[in-house]
Amino acid sequence: MRTALAAALGIALLGGSAAAEDTLKLAVGQRGNWDTSVSEIGQRAGIFKKHGLTLEIVYTQGAGETQQAVISGSVDLGIAAGVMGVLGAYSKGAPVRVIAAETTGAKDLYWYVKADSPIKSLKDADGKTLAYSTNGSSTHGIVQAFMKQYDLKAKPTAMGGPAANLTAVMSGQVDVGWAAPPFGLDQLDKGEIRVIATGNDAEVFKGQTVRLNIANANYLKEHKDVVDRYMKAYRETVAYMYKEPAALKVYADWLGITEAKAKRTRDDFFPPPAIEPDTITGLDTIVKDAVALKFTATELTREQLAELIQIPPR
Repeated sequence: MRTALAAALGIALLGGSAAAEDTLKLAVGQRGNWDTSVSEIGQRAGIFKKHGLTLEIVYTQGAGETQQAVISGSVDLGIAAGVMGVLGAYSKGAPVRVIAAETTGAKDLYWYVKADSPIKSLKDADGKTLAYSTNGSSTHGIVQAFMKQYDLKAKPTAMGGPAANLTAVMSGQVDVGWAAPPFGLDQLDKGEIRVIATGNDAEVFKGQTVRLNIANANYLKEHKDVVDRYMKAYRETVAYMYKEPAALKVYADWLGITEAKAKRTRDDFFPPPAIEPDTITGLDTIVKDAVALKFTATELTREQLAELIQIPPR
């Protein structure tokens, strides 16, 4: 009798343990950027496991691909979706909800040319190809802002991620490429490429939230407890990334770079407020800019924003 009871209790305990282990499917833009690495670092450090989560991470060439994966339901969450693209998708009825700010400010994104290019600034880019990653991405929004702010007659061109951009720039297929650290730091140090602008040169994005973490609306409705636990682990990982030296080693080992380069990437381009997830900065201005940059037809109302933005409480 006791043996049977023990066995029954064992099965129950195993069942409870199994129920606590949930798998989340993530689409993450731009593998290796410091800001987009929160989930990867947290999983490698055991933080998400502590919260009963296993992450299945797929990396995309940009926020446009990330957002489409969420809209289609092929993933549950999308990390680093461009704020303008998200507002545009929601305004057209797409099943997306915002669960966190991902990056505020755009210092990390930079646009560059070959060292011997005659282009010295964005104002020299008229008639030239000006790269961004994918439609609806933060780089797409920033390029649109560059075009409007400087009255450019450049040719915006979707070029995917930093590696594809570097190949295109160095081979002359595109005039102005984009990247984010740690990618391109070696080429900059060697003088092979020159930075002509950063995302903060677009006035509408400077100091504002430029990327968001999003969930499929149906998934969020049915698995709110899982998303809440994800955000608890996410916040814990962000703190770990700035307070614990071990985080730099995790990041460096994953990418196969030196810890010195990892530290440079974090300290020079991502001050802690940049990836603070709980506050979307500049929202009132963002909804106006979304109309000016033609991502939405009209400003989203307060009621629409309340439905769209569902950041789990701490």
